[in-house]
Amino acid sequence: MTETRAAGDRYKWTALTNTTAAVFMSALDGSIVLIALPAIFTGVHLDPLAPGNIAYLLWMIMGYRLVQAVLVVTVGRLGDMYGRVRIYNAGFAVFTFASILLSFDPFDGGHGALWLIAWRVLQAVGGSMLTANSAAILTDAFPAEQRGFALGINQVAGLGGMFIGLVAGGLLAAWDWRAVFWVNVPIGVFFTVWAYRTLRETGKRGGGRIDWWGNVTFAVGLSAVLIAITAGLQPHGGHTMGWSNPLVQILIAGGLVLLAAFVVIENRVKAPMIQLSLFRLRAFTFGNLAGLAISIGRGGLQFVLIIWLQGIWLPLHGYDYESTPLWAGIFMLPLTAGFLAAGPISGYLSDRFGSRGLATGGAALFGASFLGLMLLPIDFGYGVFALLIALNGIASGMFASPNSSSIMGSVPADLRGVASGMRATFQNSGTAVSIGVFFSLMIAGLASNLPHTLTAGLQQQGVPAGVAGQIGALPPVSSLFAAQLGVNPIQHLLEPGGTLAGLTAAQRQTLTGREFFPNLISGPFHSGLVIVFAFGAALAFFAAIASLLRGATSRSSQEKTTVPLTTIDPRSALVVIDLQQGIVDAHRDPAVTAAVKQAAYLAAEFRRHELPVVLVNVTGRAPGRTDAGRAASTAPPPAGWADLVDDLDVRPTDHLITKRRRSAFHDTGLDTLLRDLGVTQIVLAGISTSSGVESTARSGADHGYHVVLATDAMTDPDAVAHRHSVERVFPKLGETATTAEVIGMVEATR
Repeated sequence: MTETRAAGDRYKWTALTNTTAAVFMSALDGSIVLIALPAIFTGVHLDPLAPGNIAYLLWMIMGYRLVQAVLVVTVGRLGDMYGRVRIYNAGFAVFTFASILLSFDPFDGGHGALWLIAWRVLQAVGGSMLTANSAAILTDAFPAEQRGFALGINQVAGLGGMFIGLVAGGLLAAWDWRAVFWVNVPIGVFFTVWAYRTLRETGKRGGGRIDWWGNVTFAVGLSAVLIAITAGLQPHGGHTMGWSNPLVQILIAGGLVLLAAFVVIENRVKAPMIQLSLFRLRAFTFGNLAGLAISIGRGGLQFVLIIWLQGIWLPLHGYDYESTPLWAGIFMLPLTAGFLAAGPISGYLSDRFGSRGLATGGAALFGASFLGLMLLPIDFGYGVFALLIALNGIASGMFASPNSSSIMGSVPADLRGVASGMRATFQNSGTAVSIGVFFSLMIAGLASNLPHTLTAGLQQQGVPAGVAGQIGALPPVSSLFAAQLGVNPIQHLLEPGGTLAGLTAAQRQTLTGREFFPNLISGPFHSGLVIVFAFGAALAFFAAIASLLRGATSRSSQEKTTVPLTTIDPRSALVVIDLQQGIVDAHRDPAVTAAVKQAAYLAAEFRRHELPVVLVNVTGRAPGRTDAGRAASTAPPPAGWADLVDDLDVRPTDHLITKRRRSAFHDTGLDTLLRDLGVTQIVLAGISTSSGVESTARSGADHGYHVVLATDAMTDPDAVAHRHSVERVFPKLGETATTAEVIGMVEATR
């Protein structure tokens, strides 16, 4: 027993190390490219500020997030069906392969950019397979009392990787733009091999079929909406943004229609892609709403801070445009440090004190940091700025791991893969949407003042009115991307046409110096900042309210094991209570679905080890109090009401027992059957925990059997009654364990 527990402890730390590396690498790659974009565009000889090339730049940023937002639910579902570790391992290999191809771009110009975008899409497919299943693998591997800590480490790695990539991208791009992709290769190869050698399936594979209609409507619908958001940032028809573009409007309307159709389909198919019924779980629903709001705020904040630092603050403080990407990453380190400090601690504290208080406090502090940033002048003192972004990082850390732990701990064990994918979809969609939302708000803030300010400022320095008017009329998005790319747009735009050559030396020096463009744009930019930060604060406070509404959180009642399993007798039998068509159909919800699948898994494993499987159904009602207050009915139950559910896959070797009372031992011959088989221990599962299962457990204990209760393979229409039986009654009758623990003990002792 000690050796089994030690092996389990070793495995959970192996799972944590590998999944943490995967999440870190995937997140690092997103931000490392963001910082390295100037070097990448220079490397493929593409002018990033040419009007037609804005689309390439947007898709380099947005394409990765779009694919992850679309795919994570699907690959999470595939993990539930075919094995989370199997899908995860394949994701590591795909991600590494795509990283290799990204570094060998054979083309120049637009074709070179398309090559990079295409392989970034494949890289995002691999990243989706990793992120969708990593949380589920950890939730399977760690006990409930350590899950918040494990998920906290994993979340810290992901968001920490996003911020560390800002510095790494600047350093690597200074050497060679291909190095930002090379860095993934040795890490990816090592951890791919290690994952294949060490990770194993500890959760149950659900089997079933792929919901093709659901997958197609979800993927196409969400893609259409996110593509529309990307296109909406680009100028159209003389407007600063493309929201009036008929194509954008058609994509948004069509995408929303398809997503509505997806909801209808998921409510009707037998094996849905996602479990919409999970939204009946309060902690799951409000936790994901809070997570979506924080993701929108956090994703947008990163871009705005980079633009603020690279385009205005750093040039005003003497930094060359070419070096601003690297220094922007360095000056944002307090944000990373705050998150890295708070993330693991909050995960540990959430295991001890619950998730709601920490997550709610983190969201509120997140909003307060936005208000503080909104009050800063455009040319701020760095000490105050560093304190505010450190508080923002601490707030993100306080929120992230408790929120994830609450979401994952609220769902049945068999649905953790799809739940992890749904959680990741909310997070990735929030990040992708945030770029569109924050850029749109920033562009709107710039559009009213920037054209006049830019034109007037250029004319004051001797630029001809026609040229100044042309530059002033450029879309504000160009100025934003110029700042993000660390490019001096004034020099970039005036030099090719020879305008600079016709100016005095003093005018040329002023226009191409570090301070002219930042000073020119600072007023309009600050107007946009106020709008953006006010919106971010509103999102954060909405997240705090949603987090508060999730309800009190505690360890899942299905996983509390008050008297842990110690051994499996040489001759044990599985007894499954009342998993029949009429009863299961009457109480179809996520808990029932999970219990049925776990019981079926137990039955399959007991058969594989040639241990007896007893399947019990009920055809009548116990007289007396059961009938009190009910009108007598002579109508027989519907046809098939007492048939065992198909999931149990009844075999000729199974033993079938029919009962008319609550206990499977009462007047059924079950005791005689078990004694004839030499059984000394029974493992119980089924419906309902507080009635049929509990009554059978009492009778089994009275008959002298060693009773084991598989707590995640049973359920009750009354959650309070289920919890009472598991926590108060079962410790007096026998030992409790999860399905995985029972199967692990069977494997270890036979």
